[in-house]
Amino acid sequence: MNKTMEKIIIHTDGGSRGNPGEAAIGIVIESVLTGKKEYGEYIGHATNNQAEYQAVVFALKKAKLLFGKKNTKEMEIEIKSDSELLVKQLNGEYKIKEENLIPLFIKIWNLKQDFGKMLFTLISREKNKEADKLVNKELNQKNSVLPL
Repeated sequence: MNKTMEKIIIHTDGGSRGNPGEAAIGIVIESVLTGKKEYGEYIGHATNNQAEYQAVVFALKKAKLLFGKKNTKEMEIEIKSDSELLVKQLNGEYKIKEENLIPLFIKIWNLKQDFGKMLFTLISREKNKEADKLVNKELNQKNSVLPL
């Protein structure tokens, strides 16, 4: 009897105010096992593209923690992002021209090995509002505590 793979959908977003500037990430993990979990984190000074990549790194690490390394090997993960550059680079359609993205690409490549099937899907900003809201919440919180 063939067991169907558990499918996890993860929306990721990263943003930078100033580009480069203050940056944050947001992820939403949805699965039958855990329901919907949301995470946002301030990441410091980065470009928009670095933040988008760091959101995927964070998401994969968080999924491994939530489901366990043994279980993730049996799972299908779909990463949904509104970053065309990120999705096309991770799918091998675009070359990576920004040198500062190469180490992040390698991190994602290495993390991918701990999962079953992994898809990177480009979605519209409209369909990524929850992750985007988490990014802005983190940036707004950070900016409200910055000294004048």
